[in-house]
Amino acid sequence: MPPILSARNVEKGYRLGRNQVPVLRGVDLDVESGEMVALLGQSGAGKSTLLYLLGLLDRPSSGSIAFDGRAVHDLSNIERAELRHSEIGFVFQFYHLIPELTALQNVKLGRMMLTRPLEYMRQRKDIHAQATELLTRVGLSGRLGHRPNELSGGERQRVAIARALISKPRVILADEPTGNLDSKTAEDVLEILFQLNRDQGIAFLLVTHNEELAARCDRVVEMKDGRVVG
Repeated sequence: MPPILSARNVEKGYRLGRNQVPVLRGVDLDVESGEMVALLGQSGAGKSTLLYLLGLLDRPSSGSIAFDGRAVHDLSNIERAELRHSEIGFVFQFYHLIPELTALQNVKLGRMMLTRPLEYMRQRKDIHAQATELLTRVGLSGRLGHRPNELSGGERQRVAIARALISKPRVILADEPTGNLDSKTAEDVLEILFQLNRDQGIAFLLVTHNEELAARCDRVVEMKDGRVVG
C-alpha cells in the first residue's frame, strides 16, 4: 500500500522584492494510512508551509506531492479542489469558521463545498442529520444554533473538527490545533483527535512545537530550517 501522503524532494520559496527566500529545502516525508504523525519544530522551520503543500492549498516550487500513490502536485486547480474537499480535512489554530453562520451551518458548509446545488437540495435532510450527529459526537449537541462569537475557543475548535469530518476524509492535517487553547481545553480537543484516529483509522499529520504532544503520536518528524532533520 502506498503512503496516503508523500513528499519527495519538495522545495518551496517565495519572492521578496528581487530576492527568492527559501522556506523548504528538499523535504521527503511519508504519512501512512491510519498513522498519527507529529511534525515538530520551532516557528519558521517550514512546518505550516509543508502542511499547505500536502493539503493542496499551495504548489511546491519543485519536487513532487502524491496522494495514495497518485501524483497530485501538478493537477489542475479544479482537480486539486475536488481531491482536497473529498479526501483531506483541515483543522487550524484559529478555527476559520464563518462568523455569520451557526455551528450547524458551518459544519454543513463542508458538504456544500463537495456537492452541486441540486444534489445538495436532494440530500439536505441527510446532510443535516450527519452534521448534527458529528456535533453531538464532539460534545456540542446543545450548541447547534450558536454562532462562533457565542462559543468558547474549545467549542469553536470542536466545530472545526466536525466540519473537517463531514466529508469523511482519509487524512486530517492539523496546524497547531490546540495552540490557542488553555491546557485543559487543549487536552479535551486532543482526546477527540486521538479517538478519531483509533476508532476510524483516519491518518493525522499534526503540526506542533509541543514535544510532550509529539511524543504521544505514532511517529515524530522534526523539521529545522526547511529540512527534515529527524
